[in-house]
Amino acid sequence: MSKNIDEKVDQMEAAVEQYASANTVISIGGYSFTPAKLMIAGTIVSTILGGLYGAFEVYKDYMDMKQQIQEYVAPDLSGINERLTALDKKMEGVDANVAQSTEYTNNIKNDLKGDIRRLEGVVDTVERGVKQSIRDTEISVKEVQTEMRQMRKEVTTDLNTARKEMELAIKETNSNVDKKIQKALDNPLAN
Repeated sequence: MSKNIDEKVDQMEAAVEQYASANTVISIGGYSFTPAKLMIAGTIVSTILGGLYGAFEVYKDYMDMKQQIQEYVAPDLSGINERLTALDKKMEGVDANVAQSTEYTNNIKNDLKGDIRRLEGVVDTVERGVKQSIRDTEISVKEVQTEMRQMRKEVTTDLNTARKEMELAIKETNSNVDKKIQKALDNPLAN
């Protein structure tokens, strides 16, 4: 087996010497080429073929696109237009409702402000009235207390006077009763 491998390696080396050396010349169609020239020519040919293939693909895509553009039919947008019209009408209704709601809200706000101001006025009036009533009541209570003191003094004075008068009357009555008893005792007929 190693014999076969050695033979194959030798054959390959001979082929490389024959075709890949700098002195090798290959004749094709009456023209002589070196391996380097053949590689350059192969590169040029493959580049030209690749460019032609790319140009063909671009041309094919262009023709397909041209056909699609010519066959293009605009979609029917009437349904969308109808929906947009309906949406516009709804939006107009919504705008009107918003404007009406805003006006109604502003009216409520203004009415509430007026009610609050009126209530503040009523509360101020009631507070002033209550304060005045408290002052009047305090004055009346002081007057009643003064009158009560005056009446107490008068009643006390009247009572003292009445007591003195009663004491005098009792003394006088006692004195009269004593005199009558004495008179009755002094009377000889009374026995």
